[in-house]
Amino acid sequence: MLLFFVLMILGIHLLLARELIRGSRRIDFLRQVPVQAAQQRPAVTIIAAARNEERHLHQAVLSLLNQDCPDLEVIIVNDRSTDRSGAILDQLAQQFPALRVIHIDSLPFGWLGKNHALWVATQQAGGEWLLFTDADVMMTPDCLPRALSYAESESLDHLAVGPEAHMPSFLLNAFGLTFGYFFGLFTRPWKAPDPRSRAHIGIGAFNLVRHSIYNQVGGHRTIALRPDDDLKLGKIIKQAGYRQKLAYGAGLIQVEWYSTVPEVIRGLEKNLFAGADYRLGLTLGGILFNLLVFLLPWPALLLTHGLVRISFFAACLIMILVAADGARFHGFNRWTAVAFPLTVALFTFIVLRTLIVTLVQGGIYWRGTFYALKELKKNRV
Repeated sequence: MLLFFVLMILGIHLLLARELIRGSRRIDFLRQVPVQAAQQRPAVTIIAAARNEERHLHQAVLSLLNQDCPDLEVIIVNDRSTDRSGAILDQLAQQFPALRVIHIDSLPFGWLGKNHALWVATQQAGGEWLLFTDADVMMTPDCLPRALSYAESESLDHLAVGPEAHMPSFLLNAFGLTFGYFFGLFTRPWKAPDPRSRAHIGIGAFNLVRHSIYNQVGGHRTIALRPDDDLKLGKIIKQAGYRQKLAYGAGLIQVEWYSTVPEVIRGLEKNLFAGADYRLGLTLGGILFNLLVFLLPWPALLLTHGLVRISFFAACLIMILVAADGARFHGFNRWTAVAFPLTVALFTFIVLRTLIVTLVQGGIYWRGTFYALKELKKNRV
């Protein structure tokens, strides 16, 4: 019976490895896309919401303004910031005519702050394309031109691009790699272009959407109370029958993501339960699956022997090799994969903690605002 259980775990890892290795190679690198002539590039509006982002805001906004697009406007929304974000944006707006700053002082009921800020900005946007990004994302000048060229050549209505997440410690980068592993399993982004598949994709750092399509699906008004707004924007676009893809942005887009482990724990608190549509059974099932399939094999190496130990070892080796294989697609060092068991444990802890905290306090705190769980559940998409 034990051997059968171990072989079942090994079989699961073989299937997951096949899915991830094959799937990741069906996604293009944006840096390999040729750029169309400047006069052929359509008008685009870059939109970001900033709340207390003074640390990276100046550099990030400059990288947006430096995109090599002749018909470009940038709209940054200062969403109730209490630091110097508003002053930084106003100073930049005086220097760059392409930058428009919107200041928001209050949040209407029925909205998450970021979603409301992005929605407000879209009402003033004039571009044929809308690029939704974050106020701490850095892009090379050819990033947006390549994305526009790719979207047009592939006849896309929505293009999501995954950034490089560079963080200040080995553990944080290892966690970023592990998060990407599970995000890939959860979303299967290589299937997003397939109209027969329910898979969809969206990336907060880079969601490029045709303005007309954004309006047709209701934009952020449709997902007003979704903490996972980036992914759900992709979902409503896919459900409406429009074409989307994911591309790798390694070498073109960078973001720090989180700077400390406590930041990771608090930061993911808002959206991991939301990603399961607040379904208790699905979340608990995911935690149990992680414990049995991804964590149990490691201590079992010390507690078993013979064919059982060999099978557990094979499962552990597959996990490490698949994680290392995925590193190059996201700009991570392959050696961060050696911390996979530790970071899987951390990820599983964060999911469990998120579930408990959300249920106990009856909602989530995000950027200084409390959102009740009963209201969040009303916006299932």
